[in-house]
Amino acid sequence: MTGGGRLRVGLAQMDVSLGDRERNLARHREWVDRATQAGLELLVFPELSLTGYFLKDLVPDMAITLEAAELRELEALSRDCDLVVGAVLEESDRRYFNASLYLSGGELVHVHRKVYLPTYGMFDEHRYLAAGDRIRSFPTRYGRAGILICEDIWHLSTAYVLSLEGVDLIICPSASPGRGVTTDERLGTAESYGLVCRTYGQFLTTFFLYCNRVGYEDGANFWGGSMVIGPNGDVLAQAEDADEALATATLDLGEIRRERLANPLLRDERLEVTITELRRVWHERTRRPY
Repeated sequence: MTGGGRLRVGLAQMDVSLGDRERNLARHREWVDRATQAGLELLVFPELSLTGYFLKDLVPDMAITLEAAELRELEALSRDCDLVVGAVLEESDRRYFNASLYLSGGELVHVHRKVYLPTYGMFDEHRYLAAGDRIRSFPTRYGRAGILICEDIWHLSTAYVLSLEGVDLIICPSASPGRGVTTDERLGTAESYGLVCRTYGQFLTTFFLYCNRVGYEDGANFWGGSMVIGPNGDVLAQAEDADEALATATLDLGEIRRERLANPLLRDERLEVTITELRRVWHERTRRPY
């Protein structure tokens, strides 16, 4: 865990052009230039920021490999500001993953392949993409970080695993369409995401960065609402819904230690009990009745 210091972060709440990787890459250059001029040290882009979300049969055409020229350019853009970029990643076995790439100092540092692919309602990811099979934190120059992509955070186990590794920052790129209306006429999706992000920040005593996109695809409206949450659950910065915006915040990394001393949930976590009970549940689920 980091001992202190400050980190200037930004969330690029951008519109993304469906199926136009070159245009989206050019827009990444613009946002990075804007971020460096603002003195930011970490810039987070939304889920699938290079390609757009509802790709369907365009997935193979929009995919890049780890040897792609686009990745080399993104690495170069990360020399002065760490980047989190969304892409379709093609593996050597011809599987395609919804992935977020962490780039720093001109190098690719970490890849997270989305573990939970929504395949219900308007979502059909599992038809076109393969699911990731690991949740790992990674070191950065400011502490440990972890990435979860959109649907991943709706499964409590993902953030819990990262918290057990003592992450200082959880980053969540998202492409969430707006759905539902609350009783006081607020967007239901915005209400639910706000609750989840603040809960993770407070209960895991970690900074939480949620970057959602805006714009329209296939009749769906992406609502934005990107936010930076502190380790006590406070909203440190939030972009207005629906419009492109650069949401920025300065993180006091020493706040993590102070919150974990005042609220030592991670220290008191009984991992051995959790493992024992998970084994019991797994055994009962897989046990044949006869």
